Amino acid sequence: MRRSTYLLPTLVLSVLMLSACQDQSVKPGEHQPELVNNQVEVSQQPSVIEQQSESDSIAIEPALPEIKPDPVTLEMVQPLFGRADGDLWRQLAFNFTLATHTHQARVKNQVNWYAKHPAYLNRVSDRASPYLFHVAQMISDRKLPPELALLPIVESAFDPFAYSFGRASGIWQFIPGTARHYGLEQDWWIDERRDIHRSTDAALTYLEYLHGLFDDDWLLALAAYNSGQGTVLRAIRKNKKLKKPTDFWHLQLPKETRHYVPKLLALAELVKNQKQYNLKIKSVPNQVAISRIKLDYQLDIAQAAELSGLTIDEVYRYNPSLNQWATPPGKGFGFMLPKTKKDAFVAALKKLPKKQRVSWKRYTIKSGDSLLRIAKRQGLTVKLIQQVNGLSGNNIRAGQKLMLPSSALPAKSYVLSADQRLKKIQNRRRGSIKLQHIVKSGDTLWDLSRKYKTSTSRLAKWNGISPKDALKLGQKLVIWKATKKSTRMRKVTYTVRNGDSLARIANKFKVKISQIKLWNPKVTGKYIQPGQRVKLYVDVLKQTSKG
Repeated sequence: MRRSTYLLPTLVLSVLMLSACQDQSVKPGEHQPELVNNQVEVSQQPSVIEQQSESDSIAIEPALPEIKPDPVTLEMVQPLFGRADGDLWRQLAFNFTLATHTHQARVKNQVNWYAKHPAYLNRVSDRASPYLFHVAQMISDRKLPPELALLPIVESAFDPFAYSFGRASGIWQFIPGTARHYGLEQDWWIDERRDIHRSTDAALTYLEYLHGLFDDDWLLALAAYNSGQGTVLRAIRKNKKLKKPTDFWHLQLPKETRHYVPKLLALAELVKNQKQYNLKIKSVPNQVAISRIKLDYQLDIAQAAELSGLTIDEVYRYNPSLNQWATPPGKGFGFMLPKTKKDAFVAALKKLPKKQRVSWKRYTIKSGDSLLRIAKRQGLTVKLIQQVNGLSGNNIRAGQKLMLPSSALPAKSYVLSADQRLKKIQNRRRGSIKLQHIVKSGDTLWDLSRKYKTSTSRLAKWNGISPKDALKLGQKLVIWKATKKSTRMRKVTYTVRNGDSLARIANKFKVKISQIKLWNPKVTGKYIQPGQRVKLYVDVLKQTSKG
């Protein structure tokens, strides 16, 4: 999903077809995305995907009522399409309804690429395995083309943790604005764009709307899902004026979209005719894989893992919408786990005392404390502290007691929480020297890219954000710098001695004062204190004596 587009009331549709309705921001596409360390790694293909310029679209949004998702289904029916055995990929293929258009060169190119990369398809199948039946069942319930179950491959390689530079997230790659309109919640605790059930429900609702908008033409609906309905409507109007056909294959669409639809058709062709292409895609059982249990209270992920017999990592992968170390407080949460684990989990959960479901600690407010300072130290939000402690404002006093939720295990144990995923991205080596920048008032990615002599796209990639994301005061960014091949750079941690100054240290290690400040954001003035430790990157070839 590339653009923010909303369901329009029936009376508006006719006007829309005549208007120059534009869509919101474009999410750059990834060509055959494969995720490594939660980063999208672009696989090589004959065609190159280009990002559409932002300057060619203007957002015109009608005022619309909020769209609510369908109620959560707690159990899925079995079997799918009337059969309880065999491979779900093949069972889907038996029911495909869309023509694959293999005579089209764009489809042939995609078929050839996928056929030459069976390992990629098998990795995707492994990743899809816990979710595929659930997704396929929801598609079947709505009587939609089974081919839509392949769309998350095109969008995210079926990785719920996929996040694009266009701020899109989840297997269906919703951008924030569209997600909110379709009732997908995004807060400190959860991001329902990654919730398999809710995001699938929202994506299918959106696709149904697009299908109706484009006169039941699924190829145009898919194209609009990728680049926005305004983009497709403009292309249709242009062809009408030129008296040209207005089907997908004749429209002048963004390059990414021209390849997006053929990718889906190519996948359908290969899944249906595996023998013909000498393929054997890893099978996925055609049966219920997961159960969904409604939790009306908060539960620590470590406790959930112990009760269910899963690892903490597995709990996150079955519940990828979770951002933190526990399920969200004060609301019902649809906790997903393997169907085989359900009964034992429910039984163990009933025996678990309420006090052990999540850990709490009592904090005594000190002189000089503020809610913001406490929240940052504890890894919480001001709003959460206010809610938990019944505070209506920010006024607190020294000696006052606060109750703060805390994780049962150290933060690093929750490997797929938002913070730990970010650390993994930021620690992935991209150069010889790693710097840290703490965002100050007025900082922008553009300004920082000039300061550190890099690009905004690199800065965004190093920090797991989109180039369009607004920076937050106090946010920690990493910057990677490359060194010349002729140098021998070493990281040195130097303890400041009596009589040391920045100038003296710089002279001693053959570096500049400005570099010392760059490597050590906390060194802001002219003076440093004995015992203070500073990080330096020195060229050993320039060092003639030991300090």
